[in-house]
Amino acid sequence: MFRVAIVGRPNVGKSTLFNRLTQTRKAIVGNEPGITRDRLYEIARWDQKEFEVIDTGGMIPGESDIIPEQILEQARLAMTEADLILFVVDVRAGITPLDEALNSLIRSTGKDYLVVVNKVDTPRLEDDALQFYAFGVDSIYPISAEHKEGVSELLEDILVRVPEGTATEPAPDEIRVAIIGRPNVGKSSLLNRFLGQERAIVTDIPGTTRDSVDSTITFDGQTYRLIDTAGIRRKGKTELMAEKLSVIMARKSLERADVALLLLDATEGATHLDATIGGCADEAGVSVVIVVNKWDLVERDTFTAQKLEEEFREKMRFLDYAPMAFVSAKTGLRVAKLLQHVRKAYEARSIRIPTAELNEYLGTEVQPSLLRGKGRQSRFPLKYAVQVGTAPPTVVVFVRGGEKLHFSTERFLINQLRERYEFYATPIRIVQRVRSRAKARNRG
Repeated sequence: MFRVAIVGRPNVGKSTLFNRLTQTRKAIVGNEPGITRDRLYEIARWDQKEFEVIDTGGMIPGESDIIPEQILEQARLAMTEADLILFVVDVRAGITPLDEALNSLIRSTGKDYLVVVNKVDTPRLEDDALQFYAFGVDSIYPISAEHKEGVSELLEDILVRVPEGTATEPAPDEIRVAIIGRPNVGKSSLLNRFLGQERAIVTDIPGTTRDSVDSTITFDGQTYRLIDTAGIRRKGKTELMAEKLSVIMARKSLERADVALLLLDATEGATHLDATIGGCADEAGVSVVIVVNKWDLVERDTFTAQKLEEEFREKMRFLDYAPMAFVSAKTGLRVAKLLQHVRKAYEARSIRIPTAELNEYLGTEVQPSLLRGKGRQSRFPLKYAVQVGTAPPTVVVFVRGGEKLHFSTERFLINQLRERYEFYATPIRIVQRVRSRAKARNRG
């Protein structure tokens, strides 16, 4: 597919242009420099043509700090992949020494590139944009990505370069996997291990990933969309605007996922924040696989895994349905098996129980277990049940007696359904419908 990379120095509006071209809000946008760090990919569809747009972090050639250095490397990789480069500059700042250095760097690639002069939102600034012809290009594109001004002209010249017949076949069925967890537990390392390349920036600095980064892989004939989310922080501990937005985008990643890989740190033990993030996944209704990472750094004996699992489970009892895997993203230990867990969980999400079978099972097998020891006068509290949805499996139960089921009874029903129908790694929702005693008497 034809690829367009957006590059430039920090805070010139690259992510705003990315969102405008792709008609999404996938990239975080703000006034703080360096918000985008990893490469972001999204398909743009215009006039029956498709092309892939790559957003990159602000490039700072020669910067020795590890984050800017890796941002520059990510941008270099994007330019290598691209068929067309959009070099974005800021008309209000004019030509800076960094712009000149970047222009030379882009020109040295030999790739086709367009100079996009952003933030031209008044007639006076249109004249100021002319200075960028000094870069030695035949044309410049004065735009305001925020206000859509001039974007259509830029888009026309992009589409001229996109070959005909680029509309793709319908995407294969994908399993959408969100990689979630608190900062610095190894989410990006796990993504890179899956991909076999340095797609996401990996450092020891908490909060390195800020955007949600999508990648796709195919394993045993199945396509997986991997969503590497920003490290989720407590809102009270999040000072920078970018970090606050990361919390929101991480939650949104869960909303569009089928399965979540919840990463924990084997060297630090379970934390309250781990439980909070696990609660987000449970509330979102995704299937969950708990991944205990950095297993290579733990001194262990025969009972280490068992003890650690008991510790984690104690903090996250509401995820008792989630299988736990002990891995090392750094060495690759057991990472490949995670996709087997994911696929099994995804298949379980779509299980649908026929209504007659469900009520037969509840009446003949669950009822005796539930009433055992309660005496002959007890009545089975369920009158009728029907599965009304999947992903996650949702069952409506009609309850006798005018009162809702006790929490323990509802939990018992969920456990029985999970055991019988193998809802692997998947939450089960019970919706209770209570018939009041008054209505029951009137109808009688």
